[in-house]
Amino acid sequence: MKEKLLHTKLLSKMYGSNQVLDQINITIYKGDVYGFIGKNGAGKTTFIRTITKMISKTSGEFVFLNPDIKISAVIEQPALYMDMTAMQNLTYMCKLKNCGKKEWIEEVLAFVGLENTGKKLVRDFSLGMRQRLGIGLAIITRPDFLILDEPINGLDPVGIVEIRNIIRKINKEIGTTILISSHILSELEMVATRYGIIHHGKMVREFTKEELMKETGKFALLQTSDNQKAWGIIKEYHANDVTLDGEYLVFNATDECCRQISRKLLQEEIAVYQFQLKKIDLEEYFLNLVEENK
Repeated sequence: MKEKLLHTKLLSKMYGSNQVLDQINITIYKGDVYGFIGKNGAGKTTFIRTITKMISKTSGEFVFLNPDIKISAVIEQPALYMDMTAMQNLTYMCKLKNCGKKEWIEEVLAFVGLENTGKKLVRDFSLGMRQRLGIGLAIITRPDFLILDEPINGLDPVGIVEIRNIIRKINKEIGTTILISSHILSELEMVATRYGIIHHGKMVREFTKEELMKETGKFALLQTSDNQKAWGIIKEYHANDVTLDGEYLVFNATDECCRQISRKLLQEEIAVYQFQLKKIDLEEYFLNLVEENK
């Protein structure tokens, strides 16, 4: 049985008459990489600020695994000393937090790929380097729980890959549970083990990576010269849930099933204009859920 690192119950936040968080129930288990998904203004950052006590809740509760849990967060842009080096930034933070020796600082520098920056000042760093330094400052205390709010916003493809690899290493090698808030769903799909979708301040759904994979399987799009006859052939080969979407027949089927359908269409001299297998990704899944919960 996995331990609950964070549990919220009916957590709400109001600004005047505006309800930004509406009775949020979230469970994050120890060891999770939790992808927190929502459009801009959905309430993601407000939730993060509430559980880190940067702002006060209006009602409800949030409970951590234990009162001594170490939490670090990088919310929006990390706070850095621009006229200092990466090493100096980390050394200063380490002294403030009383968190270890020089060897650990050097290890963190290498962990976030900044070990060769030497005397280069942070003001001369790229956006990706600054973001990695921000993460380094956040893990210098060896946190149990790390919160990253939009960690890849504005980064180029190389910077995105670097952050993705660092997130995996933090989770696997340090054993840190991570909450990532992002609207770049293709990246969350590559690192998250569990997900939560928030929309207009309400939790729409929580699900695991395994549940996502089951619900976002392959589906086929078929366009022919005789869709009515093709429909009967599709049903003959046990494809499921056939629907007509415009000029396309849409159905769930295995690769082998699709091969059999193709052969039968050829035998029946039905012209195939398009036949392709597609997979619903996290972004499509999110948009479908949001549409259902307008």
